[in-house]
Amino acid sequence: MAKNRTKRHIGIDLFAGAGGLTLGFEQAGFDVVAAVEIDPIHAAVHEFNFPHCATLCRSVVDVSGAEIRTEAGIGNSDIDVVFGGAPCQGFSMIGKRALDDPRNSLVQHFVRLVSELNPKYFVFENVKGLTLGRHRQFLVELIETMKDAGYEVVENYQVLNAADYGVPQDRRRLFLLGARKGQKIPAYPGPIPRVSVKDAISDLPNADKYPELITSDSVRATYKTKSKYAQRLRGLEDDPTDFSYRRLFDINLLTSSLRTEHTPLSQSRFLATANGATEPISRFHKLNPDGVCNTLRAGTASDRGAFTSPRPIHHKYPRVITVREAARLHSYPDWFRFHATKWHGFRQIGNSVPPLLGRAVASKIIEAIGIKPTRPKAPMPMGSESWLTATMAVASAKFGVSANVIAKRARLGIKSD
Repeated sequence: MAKNRTKRHIGIDLFAGAGGLTLGFEQAGFDVVAAVEIDPIHAAVHEFNFPHCATLCRSVVDVSGAEIRTEAGIGNSDIDVVFGGAPCQGFSMIGKRALDDPRNSLVQHFVRLVSELNPKYFVFENVKGLTLGRHRQFLVELIETMKDAGYEVVENYQVLNAADYGVPQDRRRLFLLGARKGQKIPAYPGPIPRVSVKDAISDLPNADKYPELITSDSVRATYKTKSKYAQRLRGLEDDPTDFSYRRLFDINLLTSSLRTEHTPLSQSRFLATANGATEPISRFHKLNPDGVCNTLRAGTASDRGAFTSPRPIHHKYPRVITVREAARLHSYPDWFRFHATKWHGFRQIGNSVPPLLGRAVASKIIEAIGIKPTRPKAPMPMGSESWLTATMAVASAKFGVSANVIAKRARLGIKSD
């Protein structure tokens, strides 16, 4: 269903997840009018955080450019940018094209949808390993294919580290940029000063002090927020480079903070581990308050056992970090909510592009278009909180898709928290 929208420049997210890139492009000054996401749980969370965006709970394989335009309510309007991080797994053997590998069909459909939607710009995001060894051949083929589709591609592609763009996390991702022929070629963003772990999460109340967080992911709490980074994510200080819609939320509500309970033995090991070191038994990394976080991972998908990725140990408390603390380390503002379960919440963060990294790239697209971004005056209410606790059955029914669209989570052999 089409959503009400402003006259801002138009963006479309093809592999949205919970919305890291969606938010980054919105913060740069785009209206992201449509987002495609196959997982109903993630799609429901995306719709909660972006009620102005048409969330299509579909696979890119099964959607056309015309359907995206219809759902977004944009008719034949010129689209400014299409972006997304299509998973790619197969690589070419001698004499074969990597893009012809069936395992890379999602990348093929990214190319198809860019061709059908014909935006002024595209942004392809992926793992840094795509630039190395034989994997690089895949990237070469993708560049040539996009050229054939009518785009000039920035062939001096770059792997950007989120830590160089205001995100307190060492996270490196490839960004491939392209411009429709006749459009100005975009540049890559330059680095800015780094933010520390301490600046990111030290003001967050200790979840272990709130018994309510054993069964709930939110509680009213008291903060002492001092760093500029934390103040901006809480909405206490204006960020002049943020052109997103202002969200209406309770700044004193600590959310996405369901507790993880550890044994006394585990807690003693965590306390004995030096900041910046790895705890030898669990192999968990303990955060260095003056450095940046190690790369936050998503863990395995449902069809691969649904294992939770090792979570960093808090630099001060004898426990692993909460979803909210991970969100701060990923540059998500505090109004942004994730699924109430830790497994889904951490996957939604670990699989996403940090918004500030996305914003840095998107701002260069805005610059190439030659527009001065503006901030919407009217605030945006959030969606229904019921979608933050939705089961797969409920979320799939909401979008009218099969509950088996994502392989079911295997219960046997799941590591406990």
